[in-house]
Amino acid sequence: MALQALQSSGVAFRKILSHFPEELSLAFAYGSGVYRQVGPSSDQKNAMLDFVFTVDDPVAWHSKNLKKNWNHYSFLKVLGPKIITTVQNNYGAGVYYNPLIMCDGRLIKYGVISTSILIEDLLNWNNLYIAGRLQKPVKIVAMNENVALRSALDKNLKSAVTTAFLMLPESFSEEDLFIEIAGLSYSDKSPEGQFTQLMTLPKTLQQQINHVMDPPGKNRDVEETLLQVAHDPDCGEVVRQGLSAIVRPSSMKQSTKGIFTAEVLLLWSWLLFCLLH
Repeated sequence: MALQALQSSGVAFRKILSHFPEELSLAFAYGSGVYRQVGPSSDQKNAMLDFVFTVDDPVAWHSKNLKKNWNHYSFLKVLGPKIITTVQNNYGAGVYYNPLIMCDGRLIKYGVISTSILIEDLLNWNNLYIAGRLQKPVKIVAMNENVALRSALDKNLKSAVTTAFLMLPESFSEEDLFIEIAGLSYSDKSPEGQFTQLMTLPKTLQQQINHVMDPPGKNRDVEETLLQVAHDPDCGEVVRQGLSAIVRPSSMKQSTKGIFTAEVLLLWSWLLFCLLH
């Protein structure tokens, strides 16, 4: 079943883009806020919109965006655009995210990546983060005439098809091919794959993970915390700690209840013995 972009989404997305500096080599939207999902219908009008903005000069772009959208940034904003760009380029997958932003009445999350870093990932699959996302359905909102970027986008898709062919059996369906391509960036615990998995965890476990990671007084949103955990090399350990926080209290309560029950039974046995003798 083909995915369908939401009606009139192009106009709405371009309106959101008008709130940001114009110097974008590529801007695209993705996820459940953009495409209708297979299965029971969800409230897509209120679903968060996910964007990625590709920029030639991250320092200049962040400088302008800080002036327009100061409140979008974390505490790093006080350190200036150069530090933000350093964090963006040298940590994780080369993307700087501003999550949980209200824009034109919609909740959005947007990531910023350098054009040169994206091209490298598209051609060489350095981490398959944004390159992996671009192997799946996305809505291109804006793209300039950067020939190198356009060529790299095509190469990324051809590489995805070639890789999928190599991993498929001799006989396969069109659906098998698409599923294999969609799964490429989820096969070596990529941050994107881990974030998707974390978002499907039971609510209580998500809340416990947030409690483990959230410093006192910070009061961050659960999704913001899960996004951080997805990029953490110790993601598995954090999840394990969250599980322990659920299991430990319930185990202690169960043990206490067991001891109490045993004592009550012992008391009743003693009373019965006294009555009979």
